[in-house]
Amino acid sequence: MQNKICIIFNPAARGEKAKNLLSKLHALVGDVPIKVSQYPGDAEAKTEWAIEQGYDLIVAAGGDGTINEVVNGFNGREVILGVIPLGTVNVFAMELGLPRNIDQAWATILRGKVRMIDFPRANDQRFVQLAGVGLDAKVLQLTHKHIRKTLGPLSYLFTVVYLLKEPQPSLEVILEEGSRLKGSFLLVGNGRYYGGPFSVFPKANLDDGLLDCCLFTQLNSSLLVKQWLRSCMNEAFKDYEEEQEVIRFQSRQFVVQSSEEIPVELDGDFYGHTPVTFFCEPNKLKVIVP
Repeated sequence: MQNKICIIFNPAARGEKAKNLLSKLHALVGDVPIKVSQYPGDAEAKTEWAIEQGYDLIVAAGGDGTINEVVNGFNGREVILGVIPLGTVNVFAMELGLPRNIDQAWATILRGKVRMIDFPRANDQRFVQLAGVGLDAKVLQLTHKHIRKTLGPLSYLFTVVYLLKEPQPSLEVILEEGSRLKGSFLLVGNGRYYGGPFSVFPKANLDDGLLDCCLFTQLNSSLLVKQWLRSCMNEAFKDYEEEQEVIRFQSRQFVVQSSEEIPVELDGDFYGHTPVTFFCEPNKLKVIVP
């Protein structure tokens, strides 16, 4: 049976660029409906509407934040995710090996090769690729979206430098078996990549039923630069066993708590604050791959 397709388009790049992208999409997909999200959370609402109308293949045309909203609109229903990567970085599309070219991405969707992958969540919110508790979430809080789009990664760098001068928060990770770990910054990966083509979680697999985690016991600029350089060379945390500053672990479920509220991000967007319970449902999400 052929799938009934609906596209959720996020015009994050406002103005003429968004109009041109939308025109190109209409010309490419023909009669397939395209729903344009208007504000944060609207992509999730439009996904829920599309599923209620009988669409069973929902295509997220946007970046990682758009994908996050779309999958949170699934609400446990048996639908398939397609992706046309239109964001700045597109980490999840990179993880899946999807083409950046719009025509090629659409052709991949029409071929309909489906892969079952794990579907993690933080409390009741789903995510597909990554999460962070602490530094990176705080950076997202403090760096305005307009500045991020204008300056790109440089905008994050300015904020990181500022935050590293402040006292670092203290968080506790309680693993499923009851053991406890302490640190100041936690990265959580469903896949290998974080922030771009940086293999921060080199052993991660989208269908192994586990979340891969890196807990920084302390933070400073030299440590972050060292880990960034390793990830650029696909050697991220290669010698973590010898480093007391980074604790690496895999887990199906764990809790992060703290005496103060520490910000949390999911798929590159601010989510909320601790406490937060992370959980991974194995082979729960259907996604189209090359």
